[in-house]
Amino acid sequence: MPDTLTAIPTSSRACINDVLLLALLHEDVPHGDLTTDSLPLLQRAGDITFHARGALRLSGIEAAARLLVLCGASAEAVCVSGNDVADGALLLRGHGPAPALLRGWKVAQTLVEFMSGIATATAAIVSAVRGAGFGCPVACTRKNAPGTRALSAQAVRDGGGVMHRLGLSETLLVFPEHRALMASGDWPASLVALQAGQPEKRVVVEVGSAEAALEAARAGAEVLQLERFTPEALAALRQALRVAGLPVRLAPAGGVTKANAVAYAAAGADLLVTSSPYFAPPAEVKVTLVSH
Repeated sequence: MPDTLTAIPTSSRACINDVLLLALLHEDVPHGDLTTDSLPLLQRAGDITFHARGALRLSGIEAAARLLVLCGASAEAVCVSGNDVADGALLLRGHGPAPALLRGWKVAQTLVEFMSGIATATAAIVSAVRGAGFGCPVACTRKNAPGTRALSAQAVRDGGGVMHRLGLSETLLVFPEHRALMASGDWPASLVALQAGQPEKRVVVEVGSAEAALEAARAGAEVLQLERFTPEALAALRQALRVAGLPVRLAPAGGVTKANAVAYAAAGADLLVTSSPYFAPPAEVKVTLVSH
């Protein structure tokens, strides 16, 4: 495999570089391909193609092509991530030594299926909300499978969503769990101090009731993350905040899916926070290898 650490094409719009891709290959081929290396394939060459099995929102195809290149083959993405593709569409083609194609085949296929599954599910939520006439962003949480943050975040973007937060170093989000570990007298003064200490950041507070929401808003919360609120409860809270003169943004979280996203948007949500795309079925990609 090449040992250069070159970023994949900018059309992927991701921080997915050769360090990550080589790690994926090393996980699957840590000490060579025992089967391929034991067969009379060293002097053989072939062609590889990827086709969509079913309509999908494509993601990860540039990374898949780069994976094959890292294995010693030539490959190019025919379609661009972030676009909808039809059943049967040609996504990628490549050629090269048989061992190189076989080394990268399954990792590349799985990567595209995994990322396109997330992108397709994200796009379905975004499409439902936009189709109903609402513009609130669809934001995915950091509840992706550990170790897949860069891949999952890119898939969300390819689906038309945004990331809620990429990690604990990025944003201020106070959970009830934080408050549970504070001294009893530290709330809500600590929220005021948090805002003063990090003035360039919005203070987001997760709440589980209307009472907690109003208390946090009065203490200076700028965004309320509403854990398991129904759309009806969100609408009632929006009215209560309006009456109290508290211009706080509302972000329902926990249980937001394609089935209820429009209801939350209609109830007055400013942002939809969801983890559901990470648990969607992977897309299906057909890979064909033929002797060259």
